[in-house]
Amino acid sequence: MKTASFIIAAPTSNSGKTTVTLGLLRLLKNKGYSVQPFKSGPDYIDPKFHKIACGKTGINLDLFMMREEHMRATYHELANEVDVACIEGVMGLFDGARKSEGSTAELAKKLDIPVIFVVDAKSVAYSVAPLLYGFKNFDPDLNIAGVIFNRVNTKSHYKFLEEACDDVGIKALGHVPFIEECKIPSRHLGLSIDNLSKYDQMIGKMADQMNETIAIDQLLSITQREKATLATKSETSNADFKIAVAQDEGFNFSYYQNIEALKQLGTVEFFSPIHDQELPNSDLVYFPGGYPECYTQELSANAKMRESIKSYTENGGQIIAECGGMMYLGKNMVDQKGNELPMVGVFPFTSSMEAMKLTLGYRKIDIDDFTIKGHEFHYSKVHQDENVTTVGTVWSAREQEVPTKIYQYKNVLASYIHFYFGEVGDLQQLLHHIQNNHVSSVKR
Repeated sequence: MKTASFIIAAPTSNSGKTTVTLGLLRLLKNKGYSVQPFKSGPDYIDPKFHKIACGKTGINLDLFMMREEHMRATYHELANEVDVACIEGVMGLFDGARKSEGSTAELAKKLDIPVIFVVDAKSVAYSVAPLLYGFKNFDPDLNIAGVIFNRVNTKSHYKFLEEACDDVGIKALGHVPFIEECKIPSRHLGLSIDNLSKYDQMIGKMADQMNETIAIDQLLSITQREKATLATKSETSNADFKIAVAQDEGFNFSYYQNIEALKQLGTVEFFSPIHDQELPNSDLVYFPGGYPECYTQELSANAKMRESIKSYTENGGQIIAECGGMMYLGKNMVDQKGNELPMVGVFPFTSSMEAMKLTLGYRKIDIDDFTIKGHEFHYSKVHQDENVTTVGTVWSAREQEVPTKIYQYKNVLASYIHFYFGEVGDLQQLLHHIQNNHVSSVKR
C-alpha cells in the first residue's frame, strides 16, 4: 500500500505556498482522495485554513520542538490512514533556526519525501533556470520532484518556465494565475482567522483553476511512497484523572500532539471561558493561547467563570497556561483601543495590546532538572510584573538567554511561551514540577 507524500516549499516566504497548498487540498478532496495536511514549524494559523480546504486540521511537524522519532511517528501514523499526505513548508526551503537546521529541507530529508517547489514567476521567465538549478544542486540529498509556478497568467509565459525546467531537469507540474479575489490578507499573527468561513469560496475557486492548469495525476504519481511500519502504541490513560481544556473563539491555539498527550493521561473535556459559567470538575486545566484580546468584553463580563477559576487556583488546582491563556489569568487586560478590563486575577500583572511590538522565536526552558521546548509569538506585553519572578531559565534556539518569564503561583504554571508537551514523558515532568514546586514566583 502506498501514500502520495510530499512537502510544499518555496525559495522565499510570500511565494504562494499557502495559496497553492490550500488549492491542492481542496482539489484533492473534490477528486475523492482522503487527505491529511501537515504544517512545518510552530504556526497555528495555516492548519486552520487546511481544515477549511479539506476538512482536516493540519498537524504541526517541528524539528526544534519535537524529537525526531516522535516527529516521524506522528507523521507516519496519520499519513498511513490517507491517500495523500501534504506538508506545507515554512519560509524559504533552507531557512532554519540555525542555517538550515529545522528547515523545510531538513524535514523533507528526515521523512524521505519529495519536495514540490512553488516559485513566484510574476517577474521572471527563462531566468528561473539558474534559480532552480541552484536549489536542485545545493543539497544533493534533497529530492525536488517538481515545480508549480505561481502568478503566471499566459500560456506563452508558462512556456518559458517549462523550457527552464526541461533544461534543469525538474518536472514542470503546472501554474497558477494571479487571482485578485483569492488573496488571503495578513493579520497580526500571520494569516487572518477573522470569519474563516469566507475563505471557503475563495479556496474553491482556486481549486477549480488548479484543476485546469496543474498536472495533479502526475504530481501524485511521482510522490508515491510505501506506507511505514509502525510500532504499537501503549495506552496509559487514567479515566479518573479529569482534564479540562479551554477551547472557544478566544482560546484555540493548541498543538494536536499536546491534546493527544493529555488524552493519554486522563479524560479530556473541553470548555469555554467565554460561554460557560464555571470550570468542569478537573484535576488539571489547560489554557492554550489564542486571541483573548479580541474578546476582552465577553471574558470580563463572565464573572462566574472568572471566580470559578480563581477559586480552583486558591484551592490547589493544577493549571498550565500559555500566552493568551496566561494573559487571561492576569489581573487586567488592555485591548488595542486602550480599554482595560478585569480578568481572573491569579497573577497581579496586566497585559496590554497597546504599542504592539513583536516578540517571537523558539524557546528552550530549563525548569528544575528537566528541559521543555516551545515557541513564543506575541505582540502584547506585560505590565506590573516587577514583583513576579521566574521559576525557570529560558534560552533561544541559538542558546542565548531570553528574559521571558515562567510564572508560578501555587499549582499554576504560566508563560508567554507555547509549551510543546506532545510526548507524555514531557507532560508528566511538567506536572511533576507543578505538583512538587510550591515556591511561588509571585510576591504579594
